[in-house]
Amino acid sequence: MDEQDKGLGFRPRAVEDYFDPDLNPYMKSHLEFGPEVISAEDGPTFKGRWHEAFPARPGPRPELHLEIGPGNGFHLSGMAALHPERNWLGIEIRFKRVVLTARKLRSAGCENARVLRYDAHHLDDLFAEGEIDGLYVHHPDPWKREKRAKHRLLLRPFAEWIGRALRPGGTMRIKSDFHSNLDDFEGLIEELPLRVVRRVDDLRAQGLPWPEEDDVTTNYQSKFDKRGLPVAAMLLVRD
Repeated sequence: MDEQDKGLGFRPRAVEDYFDPDLNPYMKSHLEFGPEVISAEDGPTFKGRWHEAFPARPGPRPELHLEIGPGNGFHLSGMAALHPERNWLGIEIRFKRVVLTARKLRSAGCENARVLRYDAHHLDDLFAEGEIDGLYVHHPDPWKREKRAKHRLLLRPFAEWIGRALRPGGTMRIKSDFHSNLDDFEGLIEELPLRVVRRVDDLRAQGLPWPEEDDVTTNYQSKFDKRGLPVAAMLLVRD
């Protein structure tokens, strides 16, 4: 990776600068996969016109819903199937997870969904102001050790970006097994055009902050459900 530059974190070099198929075969396969995958080099070219990354459909321009860190793509493909009237984009930095997500999207026949390999700490590269209608973040890495806390996603620069990128009335959903993530984030959004609609600290006991039928349980969450451990959830809106 390049040295840390201005922005929210590290920006990877172009794939061809360090491509080694023997080290990670998913580097090559993600570039050759097909339309479900958008490369890091192509991602910024869609800024302000993400509708062009999806097949054209008659009627009003579809909403754009973004999931950061889709993992194996279970939630992204599920929500894309649940809401075919929307465009869905996942952002994932790891090559293998990009390919796993793309396979899920193809298997489910989700032409309204794409996965982009990109660093989520550089989202200003990708989206114009007010371009996102819905944002989803599930179980972001808590980086529990204090000296690694600077790598957390849910920090003030990310909160400021949300305030710019979400359209007025747009929503953000967070799920986390690390409850202090939500505690800290609530404090970070002060003086920003973001408001907490509802928060629960145990969604199995209290229910989700959004309609139950409008949700897909991630594989990661299911592990906590099986062990009877609480998962917190929060719904925010951009005012």
